[in-house]
Amino acid sequence: MKSKYIDLKNDNDYTKIKPAAESIKQGKLVLFPTETVYGIGANALDEKAVKDIFIAKGRAQDNPLIVHIANIEMINKLVKNIGNIELKLMETFWPGPLTIVLKKTPIIPKVITGGLDTVAIRMPSNIIARKLIEYSGCPIAAPSANISGKPSGTLVEDIIDELDGKVDYIIDSGKVDIGVESTVVRVVDDIVHILRPGKITPEDIQKLGFKVFIEKQILGEYNKNEKVLSPGIKYRHYAPSTKCILVYSKDEEKLVQKINENIQGKKAVVICKTGNMNKYNTDYKLDMGETLEEITNNIFTLLRKADKYNAEIIVVEGVQKDGLGLAIMNRLLRACSHEFIEC
Repeated sequence: MKSKYIDLKNDNDYTKIKPAAESIKQGKLVLFPTETVYGIGANALDEKAVKDIFIAKGRAQDNPLIVHIANIEMINKLVKNIGNIELKLMETFWPGPLTIVLKKTPIIPKVITGGLDTVAIRMPSNIIARKLIEYSGCPIAAPSANISGKPSGTLVEDIIDELDGKVDYIIDSGKVDIGVESTVVRVVDDIVHILRPGKITPEDIQKLGFKVFIEKQILGEYNKNEKVLSPGIKYRHYAPSTKCILVYSKDEEKLVQKINENIQGKKAVVICKTGNMNKYNTDYKLDMGETLEEITNNIFTLLRKADKYNAEIIVVEGVQKDGLGLAIMNRLLRACSHEFIEC
């Protein structure tokens, strides 16, 4: 059975999503927009509904989910022991693309947390997401809307084929604002640990006067036996089906030369910055934009588009690993299964 569709691309009548909210109340799944990526949502307090998310995505059970709230009042039933640093982070960055890992209360089903005693919470800035939570009257657990391992959904058109019929409702509001999932943090001994990078950068948090530690797994590989501390960081993720290589150099000339070496004699797709579009020896080039914000917004859609060429190889230009570039490189390293050349 096909999913029911709600079109809000050019419509601010949020009451149209009330049937979808009713569906959440009834233990069903809804695909909905946030400012970061689209999500597949269920009532976070309904264990069976949450299990259905894992089934719909083909997601590993030890990969935690994020619980989304509409207002700060909702948090008190869900978590305990909120410290002053967490409160300051909420005050500064909520609503917005920051997820905070906190000690959970018993009301949160263990299926959400991968068996951990902590839960990841965020308050999205996207008005449709918050209205869906308000109308449903419950927190909503939601990972990114995609089949696990595939690039996250930033446009409904990119994900509808793989998810239509697996959710009760699809709410379409067009392209999302940001394009990568939220920053995930956990405060340990007064230090803010970045578990997953996103739009809120380490530098943004340091401006508040807090010490920041970037977990090694962000740019490294997760040991299969390690406990998953954050959603979306252990398993192969964001990946096209075609073999994918990430190449980076501070020297633009070296970057172009190295990529041309890797695509020589092959049917290859190159995903590159606007200024380099005419420098590669292939007919298949995709423009990722020029600024880090443009690249962030475009990269998941382009990885999906590149796959459709049925090429031998996809090669992606990397960026510097600071600021928003840290989030981009984290996603691209995982999309390329850590096939990375730095020259």
